[in-house]
Amino acid sequence: MVLRMKRTVPILILGGLFAWGTPRGAEAQPAEIRKSLARIVNSAQEPNYRSPWVPGQTGGGTGTGWVVSKDRLLTNAHVVSNARFLTVEKENDPKKYVARVEHIAHDCDLALLKVDDPSFFKGSAPLPLGGIPEVESTVSVFGYPIGGERLSVTRGVVSRVDFQTYSHSVVDSHLCIQIDAAINPGNSGGPVLQESSVVGVAFQGYSGDVAQNVGYMIPTPVIRHFLKDVEDGRYDRYMDLSIGTFPLLNPAHRRALGLPDDDRGVVVSSVQSAGVCAGILEPGDVILSVDGRAVASDGMVELDGERVQMAEIVERKFLGDAVRIGILRGGKPQEVRVVFNRAWPYGMQATSYEAQPSYVLFGGLLFQPLTRNLMGAYQFHSPRISYYFDSFVSREVYKRHPEVVLLSGILPDPINTFLGEFREGIVDEINGRKVETLKDVADGFAQESEFYVVKFVGIGRPLVLERSAVLAARDRIRSRYNVGEEQALPGAEKVRVGKAD
Repeated sequence: MVLRMKRTVPILILGGLFAWGTPRGAEAQPAEIRKSLARIVNSAQEPNYRSPWVPGQTGGGTGTGWVVSKDRLLTNAHVVSNARFLTVEKENDPKKYVARVEHIAHDCDLALLKVDDPSFFKGSAPLPLGGIPEVESTVSVFGYPIGGERLSVTRGVVSRVDFQTYSHSVVDSHLCIQIDAAINPGNSGGPVLQESSVVGVAFQGYSGDVAQNVGYMIPTPVIRHFLKDVEDGRYDRYMDLSIGTFPLLNPAHRRALGLPDDDRGVVVSSVQSAGVCAGILEPGDVILSVDGRAVASDGMVELDGERVQMAEIVERKFLGDAVRIGILRGGKPQEVRVVFNRAWPYGMQATSYEAQPSYVLFGGLLFQPLTRNLMGAYQFHSPRISYYFDSFVSREVYKRHPEVVLLSGILPDPINTFLGEFREGIVDEINGRKVETLKDVADGFAQESEFYVVKFVGIGRPLVLERSAVLAARDRIRSRYNVGEEQALPGAEKVRVGKAD
């Protein structure tokens, strides 16, 4: 969350599984840079949320990657998302090399690729990681954008260092650098260099009807965090305090809390029960310091000689790390310790990748958990669905519904002819048993019962299905709509729901 940076951070060599970047003191030359770049071609398949039992459409796209270690390439997660087959190409080399995703981080839009053929890396060298460039300094963007298949190099000026939402997941925000060079399709994943060192990865920009010559790059602190995280062979995601705060700029409010006029402290407005601060911080606590650094009344702290947002300290933490928070509670100062023993567990509001849709089909009725992907596929009209989606975290809907299960669609058949009014309904109960997840729906329909009574949130009358009619219609529905499997649950084998004896 750095708002402005003026120093150049020295090259950091990380130990562990990989050694990222070139040795300290080495400097990549222009010819070496070109040899260390790759054009990535992704043959992808998008999931089909409206008919989840059939594969989605296949498509493709291109992007850019660069050598970050002796046998790894770094690129954007969105360049290789939903990949079924990846190839990489080098300039002046006609061969297409097969690559595979080794680690992918959708929350910070970065991915690490492995190319098994060692000849791909012949003549190339890892590009060194630099620091955060100064505002108004010039950078060069390398990549393979639309308009040709040869390497393209453009130049731009750093215009802003800020904290921005990363469009790949939609919900995650990290440090971001704005440049006045356009980032076009194909540029994504390419290195942005200054003085032969990588200072960022090109990843998103505005379309022409919104802004002109505005592009963004992921800066090296985010890159280093990702590379450090995967050193143990897995990606644990970014940590989060999962709290809300508001500034303490009002003098009267400060006096009411017994605070001196020293421009310190922010008030905790909410603490998510599923987050790491639950039971440690409380609404009304005044946060005075984080890891010994004073928190200003606008939520900023001094870090490495710069004023940054308080959450930037947490951005540098990893799974298992801890943070010390100095607070004022009930007029008494104290210090609490928060351990990041888990990442935020609910990703419903983020765009999902590399996962097939989960569903239960019963009597031609399609039940699915509410996700951003599902919202995009159906464009629901129900204000209740919009409320549950928007309030899932802020109002802790997840406490009652860890998965918000909908009747998302109906495959028309004589047994469900009069059930259209229940479409877009949120399932509450099946035969008197509360439904919290899609598995509860599967379990409810797996029970042998003469009738299945399904109640929905906010709908007065229940939906009723007769078991014998459902079983009699099963083959007819499956044949008519080319249904292969009647359910798919996360981490479970596909089985037929309500199978007859």
